[in-house]
Order: sequence, then C-alpha cells, then structure tokens
Amino acid sequence: MRWEDQPESTNIEDRRGRGLTGPGLALSGGGLVLVLVVSYFTGTNPLTLLNMIETTTQETASSPSPEAARPSDPPKDQLGKFAAVVLRDTEVTWTAILPKMGRAYQEPRLVLFTQAVRSTCGLNSSAVGPFYCPRDEKVYLDLSFFNELANRFGAPGDFAQAYVIAHEVGHHVQNLLGITEQVTQRQQNASNTEANALSMRVELQADCLAGVWGFYAQRDRHLLEREEFEDGLRAAAAIGDDRLQRLSKGTVQPESWTHGSSQQRTTWLRRGLETGDPAACDTFSTSRL
Repeated sequence: MRWEDQPESTNIEDRRGRGLTGPGLALSGGGLVLVLVVSYFTGTNPLTLLNMIETTTQETASSPSPEAARPSDPPKDQLGKFAAVVLRDTEVTWTAILPKMGRAYQEPRLVLFTQAVRSTCGLNSSAVGPFYCPRDEKVYLDLSFFNELANRFGAPGDFAQAYVIAHEVGHHVQNLLGITEQVTQRQQNASNTEANALSMRVELQADCLAGVWGFYAQRDRHLLEREEFEDGLRAAAAIGDDRLQRLSKGTVQPESWTHGSSQQRTTWLRRGLETGDPAACDTFSTSRL
C-alpha cells in the first residue's frame, strides 16, 4: 500500500500507555496488579472485577475521569500513523457514498489501546480482537492484533491490516443505516442459533463493506494495487469461524458461528472489492451465504 505521506484522520484517540481508562474509570500499574491478584485467589474473571470497580466509581463521581477525557496527540509511530491514514481514506469513501443512500456520513473515532479498554459497550481485553461499539460510535483496536494476524494466522501485509480497520468501519456504516438496531431487536426474541445466524449476516456484510472501501481506495486514489487484494482475502479466510474452531477445539460447529466460515468471509469481501457497490452487500435477503 502507498500509505506513507498520505493524509491522516484526526479522529484518533491514542490511549496506549495510559493504563486502563474510560468513562468513569482510570486504573493502571499497581491497581491492575491488585485486580489480577484478587482474581487469582477468588477465581473471578478480572474483567468482572474491573466492571465492579467502574460501577463503584460511577456511583461516586458525577463526571468522567480527567484521564479519560484528555485529548491525545496524533500517533507518531508507524503503525499508529498507518491506522490514521486508513481511517482517513475510509472517511473519504463513505462521505461520498452514504449520501447516495439517504444518510450523511458521521465519522467514527478510532481508539488505540493496549491490553484492555473501557467503552460504553463495556470492558474488553485485546483478546477479543478489534471491535466497534455502536453506543459511542467508536472503533477499538489494539495494534498488537496485526502481529497476531501475521504470525499466528499467517495473514501479513498492509492490506490485511487495513481490511481489519475497514471491517470495523463497516459496522459503523451499518449503525448509521439503522441495520445494527434492527438486528439487535430481532435477536432479542430469537433462539441462540437464530441470534448467531443474524450476527453472521452482520459480520459478512461488514466484510463486504470493507471491500467496497478497498474498491475505491484502489480505483480512485491508487492507495493499493489490485494484487494486494489477496492479502485482505487471506486475512478474511484466516479468521473464519471454521478455521478458528479447528485451531482452538479441533472440531467445527456451524450452529455456533457468529462471523462466517473462511469461504463465506472471502466471498463477501471479494464481492465488495469487485463491485464497489454497497447494494451488493445485502446479506439479509439471500438464503445462501
């Protein structure tokens, strides 16, 4: 990818090196160690303990912690700048496309964190991977995931990393279009299997929307070459539910899938890359994914 010296997004919150911070919560150093010690002796999930701490903090404080509210400087490291460039390019794409779909684009913020982070969707560790929180309209990313993507899952390359960001931005697009809320409502009265199937359609659509961004990044701005599309397709295949289940459990359970198989993820990403058309990303009106 030709990302060096490209415009960077200003919608970045760099929380790396600040400890665990977020709305109503500021915890680092010895506090985190203490939580881990209590977790070890009580058998309680450390994230559960941190949620309890935050609840207590919110009950005794009327405003977010100064640490959480403090603005951050633009990232100066290579990976941070790369993420800022990719985010900016997604902004260009969706600012142009979304009005044609009847909705102005509201740019999301990208939160860079280390190990664990608090969002309005709850506490999450980096083990869950990158995620999007519709409640605060932010994408959360521990950049160490890129190393895991390359070394553990065998999917290196700039576009593989960019695909990860573009996928989460795809969830933001879904949120703006009202898709996220509609699916959440449908899941409330659904069985676990049905809810998982709906989640899978959401994730596959986000893959396709990531491909839509890639289409315009390549065609209009020459940020990448078509040959690099294979890096993104490899990344999509590497994190398919079937492959992850084989790695962790040795068996495959399709009824529990929430993101789709390797083949499904590459199919929908490729569809976006080849068409550049969000209308081609309708995973909800097809019986065959």
